[in-house]
Amino acid sequence: MNGEPKRPEETKPTEQTQQKKGTQGTLPIVVGVDGSECSKEALRWAVRQAELTDCGVNAVIAWEYPPLYGSIGWLDAPQELAGNMKMWADQALDGAIREVVKASDTSRVKATVAYGTPAAVLLEAARHASLLVVGSHGHGGFGGALLGSVSQHCSQHAPCPVVVVRGVDH
Repeated sequence: MNGEPKRPEETKPTEQTQQKKGTQGTLPIVVGVDGSECSKEALRWAVRQAELTDCGVNAVIAWEYPPLYGSIGWLDAPQELAGNMKMWADQALDGAIREVVKASDTSRVKATVAYGTPAAVLLEAARHASLLVVGSHGHGGFGGALLGSVSQHCSQHAPCPVVVVRGVDH
């Protein structure tokens, strides 16, 4: 081929891009869920958008060990906490999905429980997403903040478009 770029019909999707795509053939929408009312609003919004764009939803919750401080400084959390923390996160995510997602849409939603800070976990998941949806508590440093710290960090660093859903009380 004399150095000309390939025409679109000649370009085949790579195995990597095929793996990234959701069940409906497009990249999924990733939504952060932490069990709060504003994260449930974000999940509700993401599921409606997924219906309109015919794609899947990856509902993601992050968990991490609680910081412990003792007389000698910061301490590692006991390892037996890991199973409990992950289980509680899984229960919170399942509960939010059951509360928000209609039975007819549950096949569209994939639940992901991941270890790490919320912003880092969401940004990693967003690497394979068409859209990242987050709720906003808006209590980052003071009550009048427009964005919470996680939604602000995600909106500044995400590799895809970001939608910040404000709760009904804002």
